[in-house]
Amino acid sequence: MMNAYGKAGVDVTAGYESVQRMKKHIDRTQRPETLGEVGGFGGAFDLSQMRVKEPVLVSGTDGVGTKLLVAIEQGKHQSIGIDCVAMCVNDIIAQGALPLFFLDYIATSKVEPAIVEEIVAGIAEGCVQAGAALIGGETAEMPDMYHKSHYDVAGFTVGMAEKSQLIQAENVKEGDILIGLSSSGIHSNGYSLVRKLFFKDNDYGYESQFEALGDVSLGEELLKPTKIYVKSLKPLIEASLVNGIAHITGGGFVENIPRMLPAGLGGVINEGSWPVLPIFDVLGTVGSLTYREMYEIFNMGIGMVLAVSPEKVDQVRDLLKEQGEASYLIGQVTADADQTIHFAESL
Repeated sequence: MMNAYGKAGVDVTAGYESVQRMKKHIDRTQRPETLGEVGGFGGAFDLSQMRVKEPVLVSGTDGVGTKLLVAIEQGKHQSIGIDCVAMCVNDIIAQGALPLFFLDYIATSKVEPAIVEEIVAGIAEGCVQAGAALIGGETAEMPDMYHKSHYDVAGFTVGMAEKSQLIQAENVKEGDILIGLSSSGIHSNGYSLVRKLFFKDNDYGYESQFEALGDVSLGEELLKPTKIYVKSLKPLIEASLVNGIAHITGGGFVENIPRMLPAGLGGVINEGSWPVLPIFDVLGTVGSLTYREMYEIFNMGIGMVLAVSPEKVDQVRDLLKEQGEASYLIGQVTADADQTIHFAESL
């Protein structure tokens, strides 16, 4: 049967080897609540050990998008795993839920055990950063579905929150201060445009250097992993200090900040109130894009935006500083029937 499957282009033995290579990385992520060994038909997690009065489960799923092509073309795969975890756990922490466990899905034209191990090593590192157990996953070999050497990676996470600590739009009020948390780079959104600007409209390569990026090559900059904010936000959520959280992903400021606002509220963002990362200035120059255009696509150096009551701002920023997290006062929640985000120059 294995020979027949092999004639169809599927190497079962490579899949077995990949599982063996994964185990040492998976072991890094385990929590006391994890039950059984990875490799069964489902991953098990013992909620009875959680000391939560009114538990609410929050789930999230996402992938990495065309940033995968940047990794594949450079033959560097580990940071992609971190990205996959980050995109999922950052979404659920924005709802006030701490990640419990994570599952991954890797689909490829041909299973290369060393590459699969590299991806899963990154996933495990992301899980460690997020405090989530990697309890299962799937590696699928589909030679007729994917181009040679191509693969896709997606993830799924479940987190839990006390019902009283859920971050909900109804908590955000007019006059709340918007606090921005710094990003690590482009993160994992907008790469179809990024690749077009650098490699299709212009003839740059992954080894290209830009003065604004210093000693970091373009390829290195584009593969910087998405920042995971779980540990920084955990103490704020537990102390009920935050009214709203927006994860700045695809759609940038314009689309994502309204997602944390109730009807009738919008926001004003003060341009120049935080340091825009150099890569965005490079993108603006290469693509002849204005900041206003890029606010609709990229994070511009701010990966999370918090809505905080004015009297709690100092306490929030002090706690963030203790976590080593840079924060900036970037704007304010305002009355706005259309939930629009406006931009104003800082005084």
